[in-house]
Amino acid sequence: MARGLLVDSADNVVVALSDISPGDRVEFVRGDDSLAVTARDSVKFGHKIAIAPIAAGGAVTKYGQPIGVATTAIKAGQH
Repeated sequence: MARGLLVDSADNVVVALSDISPGDRVEFVRGDDSLAVTARDSVKFGHKIAIAPIAAGGAVTKYGQPIGVATTAIKAGQH
């Protein structure tokens, strides 16, 4: 069962569909593929989890659009 919602295939974050604990496997669907990332942090329902590394100064992408800029480097699985 998916625990992360990928809104657009261009996104680099998913939305947590439940509270997530460090070490939890967060599954999500991209097209026909079922993918997963391991959570590095606690993430509350509705918050975002990176599914790919995001460099400091890089765009955080949701809805296929940039929604913010990373102030520090973010690893896949981080809040």
